[in-house]
Amino acid sequence: MTLRPFYADLHIHIGRTEEGKAVKISASDQLTFYNIAHEASSRKGMDMIGIIDCQSPSVQKDIRHYLEQGEMEELPGGGIRYHRSTVILGSEIEVRDPGMGPAHLLAYMPTLEAMEAFTGWLDKHMKNVGLSSQRIYVPARVLQEEVLGRGGLFVPAHIFTPHKSVYGSSSSRMEHLLELDGIDAVELGLSADSQMAGYLSELDRYTFLTNSDAHSLAKIGREYNKLQLAEPSFAELRQALAGKNGRGVLANYGLNPRLGKYHRTYCSVCNAVAGDGELAPERCPDCGSAKIVRGVMDRILDISDRKETGPFVPQNRPPYYYQVPLEYIPGLGPKKLDALLAEYGTEMNLLHRVAREDLERTAGPDIADFIMKAREDKLVLEVGGGGKYGKVAGK
Repeated sequence: MTLRPFYADLHIHIGRTEEGKAVKISASDQLTFYNIAHEASSRKGMDMIGIIDCQSPSVQKDIRHYLEQGEMEELPGGGIRYHRSTVILGSEIEVRDPGMGPAHLLAYMPTLEAMEAFTGWLDKHMKNVGLSSQRIYVPARVLQEEVLGRGGLFVPAHIFTPHKSVYGSSSSRMEHLLELDGIDAVELGLSADSQMAGYLSELDRYTFLTNSDAHSLAKIGREYNKLQLAEPSFAELRQALAGKNGRGVLANYGLNPRLGKYHRTYCSVCNAVAGDGELAPERCPDCGSAKIVRGVMDRILDISDRKETGPFVPQNRPPYYYQVPLEYIPGLGPKKLDALLAEYGTEMNLLHRVAREDLERTAGPDIADFIMKAREDKLVLEVGGGGKYGKVAGK
């Protein structure tokens, strides 16, 4: 069977159901199951997407409707097909073991039937199974065992984010919370990359995923992965995460960590980024306050077991490319982006395939130059922090 590359963003939230029921309170109302699939297929150019919050019974009702209407179909290898995109059904769940802070974990199931059965189990241990990212009142290892026992994939989410992640808020080591042999991959999150993760030796063994954690349609694909598969299905994804039979992750595409809104330590009084050097200061250089929140880079340096040697990136680790989403490109507003998509099809085409001369002809030399510099990681960036994203510096 021929293997070829596919683009995948495996962490996209649902804001509301078709009937208007809230699922992810902080997400856009436009993020319905159908709208996500349509946006990913027709505009973003994603071959595979992970739609989170599919444990919600109201969401499952929507999925069942589109399957019965024939607009979507379940694949023999797992996953749901909509036009050019395969949907992998996922759920984000919050755990908090005794003596630790909260962490978010991702569970993916191969079929709607498997997800519905998982919902039945979750409902016994959760206050509101219909909402996103809810706390489950069992130990993290119990949840992990349950997901794997049901044939699911288990992935710790945005592992370095200061709020509700394994390293950012739960513990200094993954092994304190989870069985290391029962993890299919780890999601780096928007403020970290492979080099930064290389400061922790227990991560050397894992496949890294870079996903958008989208809370709006526009954010789909701001981070994504290039996977080597025979076809975009759950069974093929499982093999890719395990690196089996020639399947695997060919590349990770993510924001330069400097663009992440939690990259560096910031002052909670004046919201200034408290230094962008090797080590963060103990007091805010702007107002002098000691009320600072440690950013991802500084947290990693705090808990690193490679402080003396520096980060280690295994030779078999796929490349990590800094990908600047099109919405970050100065001067590229919605109307101009719509015109480019009408000309070239999808955002993946614009980011990876369209030649410079064609971009210059349709978007002008300045935007063409920004997009080409983004491909080559030559853009000048202003650092993010304090809950605010960084940005691309204009000319």
